[in-house]
Amino acid sequence: GGSGTQTAALAFGGEPVTVNTEQWNNTSWTEVANLNDSRYGLGGNSIGTATAALAAGGFSPAITANTESWNNTSWTELGNLNTARTRLTTFGIITAAIAAGGTGSAGTPDGNKAESWNGSSWTEVADVNTSRQQLAGTGTTTAGLIFGGEPGAGPYVAITEQWNGTSWTEVNDLNTGRQEMGAGGTTTAGLAFAGYTGSYSAATEEWNAPSEATRSVDTD
Repeated sequence: GGSGTQTAALAFGGEPVTVNTEQWNNTSWTEVANLNDSRYGLGGNSIGTATAALAAGGFSPAITANTESWNNTSWTELGNLNTARTRLTTFGIITAAIAAGGTGSAGTPDGNKAESWNGSSWTEVADVNTSRQQLAGTGTTTAGLIFGGEPGAGPYVAITEQWNGTSWTEVNDLNTGRQEMGAGGTTTAGLAFAGYTGSYSAATEEWNAPSEATRSVDTD
């Protein structure tokens, strides 16, 4: 999982299964307090800052619903996800976030599930239209985007959906269907970069309007 900016960031968890957490100060990485629950495939990207972050779900070594909050000193366990899953995406802030997609216990596809975080607990909200795992997301609890991913069978998808605080609406697809991307920005100015299409990709795409997506760089 990761959180923050170019000059102040946090990295936590990962594969092989680890509890390690490191903080970035624009010059170097420093090891700080570990997660309580070692895991990878967790939702943690696009939530919070280097001093306040959220880690949800993941594989530990079984699929988990555990949620932890970072206060710049230590991790504290909070209310679990309603549906245990890994390979999900999350977006928002430490007190207001969305978790969507993923793979449930015993590999059960729970990729249509979405939950809203209020700072202490998760509440199930409207399902996404296309079930998938290893997708990416960015935005807020009232204006978000999810895109790409793998539906459990078949090719990687390019499908993009927009969240308005109540429901999901399909909008323009990515140019390149893929999974395991990085993401950032908002519902009107976002980025999707890197990922896996059957081979590793360096493609970067820019989302520049609620209904338009264009590729800005694809040099590799």
